Amino acid sequence: MIRRKVSEPLIVKAIRIITGIVFIFSSVVKGVDPLGTDYRVIDYLDAYGWYFLMDYSFIISILLISAEFLIGVALLFKLRSRLAALGVLLIMAYFTVVTYIDARYELVPDCGCFGDAVKLTNWETFYKNIVLMIFAIIIFVYRSRMAMKMRIWLQFALLAIMLGLFNWFMMYNYAHLPVWDFRDWKVGNDMKSTGQETVISYLAYKNKETGEIKEYISPDYPWNDSVWMSEWEFVNQRIDDSKLVLKHGLIIEDEEGNNYTNEIVENPGYQFILSVYDIQEADPAGMKKATEVYRQIMDSDVGFAMLTSSDNEEVNSYSGKYGIDYDVYLADDIELKAMIRSNPGMVLLKNGVVLKKWHHNDIPEPDEVKGILSQ
Repeated sequence: MIRRKVSEPLIVKAIRIITGIVFIFSSVVKGVDPLGTDYRVIDYLDAYGWYFLMDYSFIISILLISAEFLIGVALLFKLRSRLAALGVLLIMAYFTVVTYIDARYELVPDCGCFGDAVKLTNWETFYKNIVLMIFAIIIFVYRSRMAMKMRIWLQFALLAIMLGLFNWFMMYNYAHLPVWDFRDWKVGNDMKSTGQETVISYLAYKNKETGEIKEYISPDYPWNDSVWMSEWEFVNQRIDDSKLVLKHGLIIEDEEGNNYTNEIVENPGYQFILSVYDIQEADPAGMKKATEVYRQIMDSDVGFAMLTSSDNEEVNSYSGKYGIDYDVYLADDIELKAMIRSNPGMVLLKNGVVLKKWHHNDIPEPDEVKGILSQ
């Protein structure tokens, strides 16, 4: 008896292609920023208390991204379709449960399922996974109708080649900077905040005798009237900053807590920022190259500042080794990691606009700096 092969239904084909594209897109936007994916894996390990895996977080990140890419490619091109169908079912079952727990208990604020390219809330991520879970079940049920007429070894070979190219892509982005930057501090973005002049502070005072409450716009209240001050007492303060647009969450302070954010980020001239979120883990060669850049411009009016979350004692212990003669300020390590995926990393600003960014492997030679600043 001759068995007639049953073709893949059109709706199943559409579901397979859509799921494959979603998986490939998700893996690519995470693979373009493997260090950012690593940060999110660390968040999950910390939330679940799996501290014994912390040292392997980057390896876990690469494995997860690679598996997602392989499943997506296999589904899209029907390569090893039975294995791909099982893989998509298992991975969606696992992450649907994880994202529900995440949405229910807010363990991690951002799952990073689409990297920084597409931001979803935890519940939006869960609902998205419900849809993909339904797709995965359909794909698994119809897996026998997706077989490709190609030798098995050739299918494995094609998958291996594509995975190799994709891993090279990930390692390139890790050793330099993401070729596509989806974050706030991307080259070309203006980081100057707007609407600061629109911020209004309201002060509420209560009459001690009548209990009447009046609200004043600061500083337009009779603070210098001693009689009025004796009859009224301060109750509350509220700030209306609804028209304030902050381009970033970076706060730059010195040891005494003085704020230098605007002076540095919005410097009307050229401003180099050396981001060192942890000086103990900073690349030594990168730190020395950054010092060479500083010495090239130290006699000019070009600004140069190092931002770090390391304390003063740690910085001083490395100042001789790296020749740290430039100004050092404190900043949150999360903001510094968001600014640039490198430790150290260098950013060049002018009037608040990001002109260039360099991974520590790509910091320019001193003789290149003048040419860069003359552009």
